Amino acid sequence: MQDYITSALATLLVISDPIFMSAIFLGLTHDLNKSQRAEVALRGSFIAFLILLGAGLGGAKLLTVLGISLSAFRIAGGLLLLSSAAEMVFDRRTQRQQELATKAITVDHVKNIAAFPLAIPLLAGPGAISAMILLAGRADGDIEKLTALYGVAAFVMLSCYLSFLAAERISKMMGITGRAVLSRLLGIILAALAVQFVIDGVVPLFQ
Repeated sequence: MQDYITSALATLLVISDPIFMSAIFLGLTHDLNKSQRAEVALRGSFIAFLILLGAGLGGAKLLTVLGISLSAFRIAGGLLLLSSAAEMVFDRRTQRQQELATKAITVDHVKNIAAFPLAIPLLAGPGAISAMILLAGRADGDIEKLTALYGVAAFVMLSCYLSFLAAERISKMMGITGRAVLSRLLGIILAALAVQFVIDGVVPLFQ
């Protein structure tokens, strides 16, 4: 159980990347006052949690309906996470997410920022959704593990919320160089986790 919780926490925390997202959050809400920014932070984090909760609850059943094995999804999910890790290490993720955030601000009303693009696809994007489905599959129907997984997801979204509230202070403390170093370090960790997902999917095929 401890290994499962540790793996789930590391995976979701690295993918969600609260500190990095705090910088994106500042860009999304630069024209809002303090109370409006706090509301966007709360709503965005809560909506993202609901999306991850839904992925954990019904993701595996959806795979069954579509005729996709869990091993195949583990391999595909691992490759997807590996792609996200490469973007973090080579700094392509920052440019892509900032462009997405800018487009969303010009098209959607400020009140919708919490749902798009903050909740999805920035917080609960394809990588996080894939990770939730994979982690729920590894629980093998164990209620305690699933409960722990949802608790971990709630904790990660709470961390994002708190990071958003402290976004200005975090940005000043870390600076550009600090954020760049942390993003690359998290990218390497995510790459290792992604490879482990692929291994978990390949091994059953040879047994």
